[in-house]
Amino acid sequence: MFEKKTEELISRSQFLSRQLRFSLYALILLFLSLAIGIVGYMTFARLNLVDAFLNASMILTGMGPVNEMSTNGAKWFASFYAIYSGVAFLSIIGVFIAPIVHRFLHKVHLEDE
Repeated sequence: MFEKKTEELISRSQFLSRQLRFSLYALILLFLSLAIGIVGYMTFARLNLVDAFLNASMILTGMGPVNEMSTNGAKWFASFYAIYSGVAFLSIIGVFIAPIVHRFLHKVHLEDE
């Protein structure tokens, strides 16, 4: 997927193409994670679409819930979704910045030789 350290640095246009592809992967993961939260909040907390989207967005970005969860099912879902969201958000950021970090490290390695 990435070039090896013995290979030349890819061109700027190839890098931008790679970054776009990884950005799309990150967006897909983001939308899937939001969809899980929206469906869960609508199902377990009986929230409408806008409130479910708001809660899912706030939890996914680490801001915290907006609505109070009144049933045990909603509380269980919110707890597990919060744990999932912490890992998912960091993973999404990792997917997004992976090409940038790789290019930087590859360039530094080539300059050292």
